[in-house]
Amino acid sequence: MKNLLFVIIVLCLSCSDSASDKSKTEQVVKEFLPVIALHGGAGDLKGLNLTPAEEQQYLIVMDSALHVGYQILVNGGSSLDAVESVIKIMEDSPLFNAGRGAVFSHEGKNELDAAIMNGRNQDCAAVAGVTIVKNPIQLVRHIMDSSRFVFLSGEGAEQYATDYKIPTVDPSYFFTQKRWDQYQEALKEDKEKLDHSPSSEKKMGTVGCVALDRYGNLAAGTSTGGITNKKYGRIGDSPVIGAGTYADNDGVAVSCTGRGEDFIKVAAAHEINSLVKYKKKSLKDAVEKTLKEIVSKKGRGGCIVLDQKGNYYLGFTTSGMFRGVIDAQGNKLVKIYE
Repeated sequence: MKNLLFVIIVLCLSCSDSASDKSKTEQVVKEFLPVIALHGGAGDLKGLNLTPAEEQQYLIVMDSALHVGYQILVNGGSSLDAVESVIKIMEDSPLFNAGRGAVFSHEGKNELDAAIMNGRNQDCAAVAGVTIVKNPIQLVRHIMDSSRFVFLSGEGAEQYATDYKIPTVDPSYFFTQKRWDQYQEALKEDKEKLDHSPSSEKKMGTVGCVALDRYGNLAAGTSTGGITNKKYGRIGDSPVIGAGTYADNDGVAVSCTGRGEDFIKVAAAHEINSLVKYKKKSLKDAVEKTLKEIVSKKGRGGCIVLDQKGNYYLGFTTSGMFRGVIDAQGNKLVKIYE
């Protein structure tokens, strides 16, 4: 009889635990509604004089990327998976200055940078100056998940990709006539100008994504080809953790775009996170305060920011920023100009 009573008690406790676990799971799903946002670069987008058909091409790619990322999130995938998938789509498009659409350096190469960060524990990884990696965002995800490293560059990063079978391509894969023509124009006009002069900045580089998954985890990623005619192995803010990319569940996920030197100087992404986390600033106030500081240094650009509550802000100081978001209610917004 005692043994039977013991079994009944155990079964009751087990049922209670199962019900409790189920309740906790449902609570997590209800508490954290997926949100995802992306950008495809900021700059003098009106100066690009895009035709309606060209504008539509950008909108279609951003819309498709958002849809893929959002489906990952609503189906229980991680924010990191969503960020990686979104950025891969944009890297594969010749429209954006990342991956296949990357601009040319002064030496006529496509030198790619990328970073990714996990808001749950600040795990992160970055690469700079890679020339044969098809999707740099895939490479940094592998480095973060499977190695002790954080930041790899150039040939070393490429050797890592080869060793771990991350897809590589012949450098000719990144050639597009549009970027080559921009490069030739920059060579003619930039003989004695900085390689980030306005003539080569009609569209600033970089694609990026921030996401919140059903479990309350934030993630951020950024990928870029840099600036047309860049010299001396120049690296911007995109792969610099805390400058162009940052994620913190207790603060925000951030991806920036613009003239990287100015974002590095103020540690823009980390600054935005700190203003929200410690100063309790709203996302809008934190972004605008940081961008105002960048503008005071004669810089410009934009940021996409997302917090654990699903609040987001897409801010920029230029005439436009390729951007999109699907919010906690499933509403989608995709825009180019103000």
